[in-house]
Amino acid sequence: MARIVCLGEAMVELSATASGWNLGCGGDTLNTAIHLARAGHDVAYMTALGADAFSAVLRAGWAEEGIDCSLVLTHPTRQAGLYAIATDPAGERSFTYWRETSAARALFELDAAVPAAAVAETADLFVFSLISLAVLPDEGRRQLLRLAERVRARGGRTAFDGNYRARLWESAQSAQAWRDRAIGVTDIGLPTLDDEVSIGGVQTAQDVADHWFGLGCGEVIVKLGAEGCRLPDGKCVPVPERLVPVDTSGAGDAFNGGYLNARMRRASLFDAARSGHALAGWTVMRPGAIPAADVPGGG
Repeated sequence: MARIVCLGEAMVELSATASGWNLGCGGDTLNTAIHLARAGHDVAYMTALGADAFSAVLRAGWAEEGIDCSLVLTHPTRQAGLYAIATDPAGERSFTYWRETSAARALFELDAAVPAAAVAETADLFVFSLISLAVLPDEGRRQLLRLAERVRARGGRTAFDGNYRARLWESAQSAQAWRDRAIGVTDIGLPTLDDEVSIGGVQTAQDVADHWFGLGCGEVIVKLGAEGCRLPDGKCVPVPERLVPVDTSGAGDAFNGGYLNARMRRASLFDAARSGHALAGWTVMRPGAIPAADVPGGG
């Protein structure tokens, strides 16, 4: 069984329904962590929460999903972040955030972060994203990348999703710089074409692959949304079928979970991509970033 550590910010999630709002949780690397735990891996999530009631609910929910919460640190004065999702008739999402003072932003400022990082660096796979970097101050970003370096030095692998959310960055140039530093310590790259175009400097999936490979990432899977994904050899793996989504929240995170699960089980790149598409397709046909596992093995 692989030991996997995912790091990032996870928040209380409010999702709009016809009758009101549902309370849940979400966050890109958390979503991936839950999918990996459901697939049977030994998964720990590294973040910081508060001592508030919402934080306690999040911890309990993650533990029920099989997540090891020993790396979920407690900030004495900050609380969990909050976001709300609304979806249009086509299933496309819009977000409103309350995260400026979330505990996760101060993760590496906590004394307990040092022993937690020492545990995390022993992982077989360490998963983080550009959002994981975005919510941290510069020193926290440096510490996160040093942690990724230590994972690799000890023989583990790293996976990095280039999730770009412009509102989290002071400029696209800053996001580019930190993304490129992260690519340099990454074994498995999971960029999305739309994000890479938005951040600037590329126009095509080939451009994205060339950039990531050029910075040292050995395995680059470019996610193309409804068009599928591009493998390192340039071949495209299409989605199995065109769907009319109920909710696209967490689709890319689910792809990551399906792909990484398959790769940790030594599946081929093609089969792993198909697994990623299958899990993403399952997710978008249900509401919420992490739908309930309503079928055996689902989600």
